Amino acid sequence: MKKCDITNKGKQFGHNVSFSQRKTNKVWEPNLQKKTLIVDGKKVRMKISTSALRTLKRKGIVS
Repeated sequence: MKKCDITNKGKQFGHNVSFSQRKTNKVWEPNLQKKTLIVDGKKVRMKISTSALRTLKRKGIVS
């Protein structure tokens, strides 16, 4: 399942709505990136959403 390991952000469900107001199912997937982070001195490979990665970069945790 597509889910961020840090923020737990996952799929969102909704409808595509056409001009004639027909509703078809739609899924929005989070933008996940595989990154290797150092946690407690060990390298850990994680799936992180880009918004979480941006936050970590801003805090100075990830270079």
